[in-house]
Amino acid sequence: MPSRKQHHPHRLSCPECQRTFRNTSGLTQHRNYAHPRLSSTDARLKIRRNGSYAPPEAGDSNSGCEDDEMATGVHREYHPTLTGTSDNCFRAEVCPHMSGKAIPCDEKGNPLAPNAPPPARPPPSISDWSPYNSRLEFETAEFLFKQEQMSQKKISQLMDLWAASLLPHGGSPPFADYKDMLNVIDSTKLGDIKWDSFAVRYTGEIPAHDPPSWMTDTYEVWFRDPREVARSITANPDFDGEFDYIPFREYARGTQKRRHHDFMSGNWSWKQADEIAVDPATHGAMFVPIILGSDKTTVSVGTGNNEYYPLYMSTGNVRNNVRRAHRNALVLIAFLAIPKTDRKSEGTNAFRRFRRQILHSSISAILQPLRPGMEIPEVMLCPDRHFRRGIFGAGPYVADYPEQVALTCIVQGWCPECLAPHDDLDNCDGLHRSQEHTDFLCENFSLTELWDQYGIVGDVVPFTNDFPRAEIVRLIAPDILHQVIKGGFKDHLVTWVGDYLTITHGEARAEEILDDIDRRIAAAPAFPGLRRFPDGRRFKQWTGDDSKALMKVYIPAIEGHVPPDMVRAFSAYLDFCYLVRKSGITDDDLDAIDDALERYKKYRVIFQTTGVREPGPKGFSLPRQHAIFKFVFLIMQFGAPNGLCSSITESKHIVAVKEPWRRSSRWKALAQMLLTNQRLDKLAASRVDFETRGMLEGTCLSQAADMEGGAAARHRARDGARGTFEDDDEAVVDGPDVSCTRPFALTDTTLPEYRGYPRDIMRLGQYIDQHHDVPNFPDLVGRFLIEQLYPDIDLESVDLPTVSSKIYVFHSAVATFYAPSDISGIGGMRSERIRATPSWRGEGKRYNCVFVNTDPSSPGMRGMHAARVLAFFAFEYGDVHYPCALIHWFTRLGDGPDEDTGMWVVEPEFDATGARHISVVHVDCLVRAAHLLPVFGEGFIPKDIYHADTLDLFEAFYVNKYIDHHAFEIVF
Repeated sequence: MPSRKQHHPHRLSCPECQRTFRNTSGLTQHRNYAHPRLSSTDARLKIRRNGSYAPPEAGDSNSGCEDDEMATGVHREYHPTLTGTSDNCFRAEVCPHMSGKAIPCDEKGNPLAPNAPPPARPPPSISDWSPYNSRLEFETAEFLFKQEQMSQKKISQLMDLWAASLLPHGGSPPFADYKDMLNVIDSTKLGDIKWDSFAVRYTGEIPAHDPPSWMTDTYEVWFRDPREVARSITANPDFDGEFDYIPFREYARGTQKRRHHDFMSGNWSWKQADEIAVDPATHGAMFVPIILGSDKTTVSVGTGNNEYYPLYMSTGNVRNNVRRAHRNALVLIAFLAIPKTDRKSEGTNAFRRFRRQILHSSISAILQPLRPGMEIPEVMLCPDRHFRRGIFGAGPYVADYPEQVALTCIVQGWCPECLAPHDDLDNCDGLHRSQEHTDFLCENFSLTELWDQYGIVGDVVPFTNDFPRAEIVRLIAPDILHQVIKGGFKDHLVTWVGDYLTITHGEARAEEILDDIDRRIAAAPAFPGLRRFPDGRRFKQWTGDDSKALMKVYIPAIEGHVPPDMVRAFSAYLDFCYLVRKSGITDDDLDAIDDALERYKKYRVIFQTTGVREPGPKGFSLPRQHAIFKFVFLIMQFGAPNGLCSSITESKHIVAVKEPWRRSSRWKALAQMLLTNQRLDKLAASRVDFETRGMLEGTCLSQAADMEGGAAARHRARDGARGTFEDDDEAVVDGPDVSCTRPFALTDTTLPEYRGYPRDIMRLGQYIDQHHDVPNFPDLVGRFLIEQLYPDIDLESVDLPTVSSKIYVFHSAVATFYAPSDISGIGGMRSERIRATPSWRGEGKRYNCVFVNTDPSSPGMRGMHAARVLAFFAFEYGDVHYPCALIHWFTRLGDGPDEDTGMWVVEPEFDATGARHISVVHVDCLVRAAHLLPVFGEGFIPKDIYHADTLDLFEAFYVNKYIDHHAFEIVF
């Protein structure tokens, strides 16, 4: 019998995260990819987590850099009245001290002296795992209940197996069975915010005979105390450094140009502070805006009661990057009632009114515990462990359009924010709605007149009427997902293209063209994070991610099949989409948004002239088309919209609603779902508490290994199984928020798939010539060395050096860069893997493209060239390590982007003899991956084209600036 592999308990742990590795090789790969080390220059440009600028050291050559948005520096002008200080602004390079925060106090609300430390507390115990007996118990409970979501029966079975292995040694498993584990979780005091309920029923006049069921039914609303939830969010030490205590304004250094970033940087919070500060008793308090979001969701298809109505809450103090990262900054606080009735009653005015009013009455009842704290400050614990007096306020509401209609009590088809007529929404000059104006209209007009002339549902009272400083018509947040992506792009523009093709060519020909568009979409070259459409866009159920992915590749796919103005309309619209999705939006960006909208408005007329849309104002009188013209105002009010997008609440559905439902018995599932959410909250709160006390450093296994044999015992496993490294193309990086692009990090050469390459330069040159038709590889390396060692010398006047060291070939490299507008770590960093491999997952070659920095003094594409990587390799010469890339250059066509698509056009570069222009460059010259899409032209492409061959089959390519937000910002 072959020998069995032994378990090695001694593992190396990553100091930045909890992953473990069996040897140093795996750990090194992981750290290079997920936690890249900063160079000295990077470290000097680091932005502190609290938002202040870390000034360069004396003599640093980068101290004068004014190009990067973060590195150039911003200063935050803090609201003077709430802080109680006369110094109403500070520059980021100056330590803010007291001027940048609400005034700390003790537990009774008495102000502390300047620079006073937080109130003294008992020293935290590093051995108290209560209610767990050990770290093993906590991590086992977290792993089984939260991560694996193991069934109760299987948990008990696992404990039995565990016990069987330990009984001979006198040991026992962490828990007796699943009941024991759940009882321990339930006994956790942290995060213990109980669920409660109240009943709602119709109180109007009920017919004496055969009343509809909805009039007699009782509807149950489950909720948690929002005041306790808000205090829990505010007290979470995990948010320290990512929490704004008061409103501020952010300006580019030396200018009056603002940057709209996190929620508290908007005008709305500043104005709220002005209103609050009218009462002198509120001076020195911090403002805590309550952000709400709701959206019905379906947990299963084909079952009975499968629809739920969750209500979520966050606070505006938590910064956008944290809210987007789902770090317990958005909390489920209620399940609202969904009244249902028979078809006969469903369309009656009485039932519709009841359905609207039950929503508002329920939300009002849920939020009542916050009501006293909206006028009288109460002492709250903050992430920095100080106490402060806080005052609540009703903040923006995140919802899609049908939800906005119900919340603002307007008629479907009208704008929830302004009084523009429903049949002329294209006129964006409608007066803004206000509760005062609505109340006046309700007092002087009939319900019919309100409905027909103003789009107001006059017999429903909005929940904000029960709270100070709150008007729901001024609290509707911009919704990127449903208004911009699913609405304007997918439901409108993409649909209109299909309608145009049918009107122009007839249904049969239109289907042929749409098939070719699908083939073009499927032919897009691979790229990190790009969702593939092997059958084009022919799927029935569109998700938001589907729409986002299609946006990246759609314009080149339709060009040649539709008029140029239609392509220009798409280009303008996508420019708008990518601008409003930035994490920080400057005044210059607002001007660019206005310009994109003007271009879009100009070019979308093509859909009217071709008969797709009705001529005149009714042609584009659509609420979601109208909504995009509100974004500039709403950005100035609430900051960058990506912190308030409904995609955040929709993704929360998975954890808070859908997964708990799947774990339930399906019988009276809601009670089980509530209990699951409560247990998840307790586990999350325990983790934060243990991490704050420094009890979760390393891993449970490494801690046990240290206790057994000391730190040296960890290294005895180097002869064991190899470490593994995730094979993802992209990853978020929980590293520091540096603002400059990192050099590439090459992957390990000792992995089995890399061992077939020769390591002698001459034999490797023969191999590369055979596979890539590059006959002069040694000369290319020699030229590279001359350029590195003697940049000013004439290459023709010297003999080229020869590399005698071993050369190692790599199949991929990893670039790490600052891209906060994309899905990234809390610091805004993300990684992507660029591949140069002859075989990718058995589906053919994959040689990705990159941007090469050729002229750092020129902006955008004028300072970069696109190139295709044929190989990554490294060698040593003169005791210097050279990581390199063998690339085939692309040359730019024209002096600027293409007028129709807005994208640069490039073509493969050849010399006078027709040979490809190939060079060796240092990986430090590479910026990041580039995505090239073919210029398809007007003809149909072959039906059997394969995306791995696309870069070899076409003569010209668009440099895809829409592949992600970082590319959009640098490819101009």
